[in-house]
Amino acid sequence: MKVRNLLGERLKHVSDESQIESQILMTKGGYMKPVASGIYSLFMPTQRISKKVQAIIREEMDSIDGQEVLFPVVMPASLWQTSGRYTSIGSEMVRFTDRGDNKMVLGMTHEEAAVHLANNVAKSYTQYPFMIYQLQTKFRDEPRARGGLIRVREFTMKDAYSFHTSQEDLEKYYERAYKAYERIFRRVGAKNVIAVKSDSGMMGGKISHEFMLLSDIGEDTLVICDKCGYRANMEVAENITENAGSESAPLTKVATPEQKTIEEVCALLGRKSSGVAKAVVYQENDTDKYVIAFVRGDLEVNETKLRNYLKKEIHPAVGVDPESGIKAGFIGLYNLNADATVVIDRSLKGIKDLVTGANEEGYHYTGFDIERDYGKTVEYVDVAKATEGGICPVCGAHALTIKRGIEVGNIFQLGDKYTKSMGMTYLDADNTEKNPIMGCYGIGVGRLIASVCQESRDEYGPIWPMSIAPWQVEVCNLRVTDEKVKAEADKLVEDLEKSGVEVLYDDREVRPGFMFADADLFGVPVRAVVSQKTVERGVVEVSTRDKTLKTEFVSGEAAEKISALVKEMLAAYNA
Repeated sequence: MKVRNLLGERLKHVSDESQIESQILMTKGGYMKPVASGIYSLFMPTQRISKKVQAIIREEMDSIDGQEVLFPVVMPASLWQTSGRYTSIGSEMVRFTDRGDNKMVLGMTHEEAAVHLANNVAKSYTQYPFMIYQLQTKFRDEPRARGGLIRVREFTMKDAYSFHTSQEDLEKYYERAYKAYERIFRRVGAKNVIAVKSDSGMMGGKISHEFMLLSDIGEDTLVICDKCGYRANMEVAENITENAGSESAPLTKVATPEQKTIEEVCALLGRKSSGVAKAVVYQENDTDKYVIAFVRGDLEVNETKLRNYLKKEIHPAVGVDPESGIKAGFIGLYNLNADATVVIDRSLKGIKDLVTGANEEGYHYTGFDIERDYGKTVEYVDVAKATEGGICPVCGAHALTIKRGIEVGNIFQLGDKYTKSMGMTYLDADNTEKNPIMGCYGIGVGRLIASVCQESRDEYGPIWPMSIAPWQVEVCNLRVTDEKVKAEADKLVEDLEKSGVEVLYDDREVRPGFMFADADLFGVPVRAVVSQKTVERGVVEVSTRDKTLKTEFVSGEAAEKISALVKEMLAAYNA
């Protein structure tokens, strides 16, 4: 492929320099073009990268006995109504009515389609286990499209679904899929991917893992113990606090006329925030009923854990109805008489001298002891966020660190959530009908590409791994008007292509600096430069995009040695 014929423009600058680095570089490099918010057309370099990523994914899915299938993008609403997700999923799913007045949806995930495909086909236990997968376009009306291909609305995804006759069999296959994912991320050159325990969310199921590429621009917060290797998404990370163990004190009502925040109350009373019962008010989405979560004042409520405990969708309360009995700024555990569900985090257990709101405008209490003064049976629940330096729930060390990550893949043990609701059964060995147990395994192709770019880059452009690079070698002809230089460069390209090397050839009449700037944006792993000086000396200058190698090869041997270098670099990703 010649650069002069390549559709797409390399830019010196982009209009929005506040974008994340991978988005800036892929925009400057002519990799994609925005069509609408979170919707992109991809130019040839990105499509070539995508095809290589997909090939690696296919190889690894096939290696764990996957059967590639293809589900429809458009599905009847009845499938989703049967599973219950037609109403439980919000506006992220696109619903429409076709010309026959049939309710339809655009696929944002394909659990229902997978069950529909296998239902009444896998009728006997002898046909299990099996796994089906696809690489397909999906649409999710994401309200927070950002970061180029990191978070989009239309995307290409590999999703796989396994079916089993027992939990034990699912767990064995889940481990195989876990290891296949590790191989996929290694082979595409994603260096800093870790697996963390995660929340299943709308997918359902009890056990799930997310594969996270560690990055400061990641939207997910990860909790990691460097001592024992514990890893979890903040959404599910257990929070453990040491017993605060304060001395008992008399319950005393104190005036706090202008003090409504934790900081203001602590400043007035000379207390630490860890000795205050902080109240955070939410509302149930369906009923608007209030939920008050009490946590230690130096901690934050983990909304996902609270939601999972309540088994209801919630949102932060915006304003409080005066008739509810909730006194905003002065909410407390003593004499609380509000129309609300009360949840008490376990971080408050054992503190005998708490500061808490008096449920009266302008007052708080000191000396509050939950066991002594609450007056009701207390159920302590873990609904607080884990903290930097916190206690690891596995090894008990004060070794938790908080990091950011980009989710590049996920796997779930779904159980029978979908097969049961959709009536999928098989005849077991004991001649009884049972619902299969499912697993689900997803990877977003575009996000993975952008994440690798975010991780492997410098200020000049991407540094694509050899395994997924759009081309393996770029040949730069610095003097196309010189017949000898042109002949040498043309011959090198021809010999490389004959040996099976993928070559991008730049023979434009442009300044060397301009050509090299474009080459940096292409991010091709190996660069071969032919110029008047190299021809006079009988060599070809060869360097790698990551700047780990810069050398010269004798012209007659250059193609063979460059080809060997490409194979050596490629082998590193398949080791």
